Amino acid sequence: MGRHNRGGAGIDQRGFQYKLSYQPDWLRHVKITRRLPSGRQSTMTLFRNPVERGDRLPGDRVRTRVACKEQGVDFEVVVNTNRERIARVTVTCEVPEPGGKGTEPLTFILDNGLP
Repeated sequence: MGRHNRGGAGIDQRGFQYKLSYQPDWLRHVKITRRLPSGRQSTMTLFRNPVERGDRLPGDRVRTRVACKEQGVDFEVVVNTNRERIARVTVTCEVPEPGGKGTEPLTFILDNGLP
């Protein structure tokens, strides 16, 4: 049986703050990829689970929520699984570009990997 979700936070390449809700026995880290003002693409770790090992196997349902009010991002990923089989989930969404000239893609990578 899985445990209740924990809360976390992180700041991206442009200084936007994100709140996370994650399962402590499944999520190792969340990475974010976005374009910088220079036009270069950047990937960084948005959040890293502070525990080094899971206490028990994840439950049958893996849930992770990521939200950033400033960017208008708020999604929850729910995956029904056979325990440890889900290794990575990738979510891409569109957010307004700074200056309001269109949108840009943000990609979030949710990685398993706790021993």
